[in-house]
Amino acid sequence: MSKKTVYIAGPMAGYPHDNIEAFDAAESKLRREGWEVVNPLDFAAAFGDAPEGKLLDACCAAEIAAIPFLDAIYLLKGWKDSKGAKRELLVALQHDLVVLVEGEEP
Repeated sequence: MSKKTVYIAGPMAGYPHDNIEAFDAAESKLRREGWEVVNPLDFAAAFGDAPEGKLLDACCAAEIAAIPFLDAIYLLKGWKDSKGAKRELLVALQHDLVVLVEGEEP
């Protein structure tokens, strides 16, 4: 039996260091719980040499394309203020993913 996969979604813009600490902490927590984790920060590393605007476009497209193949989405605190996280949640809901919210019991 393979591990379940989860995508982390949350706010980046306007947060110190793009909220990297929150994404990394969530990834560690979810891995301890037995999840395979898809962290959007990994997409940025994959497209690292792209110009700033193209980097964001490439990351967003790759993230949205990956979500339907996963089992769950994990929403970080502040997700409601993030256009990207709301878009990712919409895609997750369209594909019947489990929705987990930071700070809420499943």
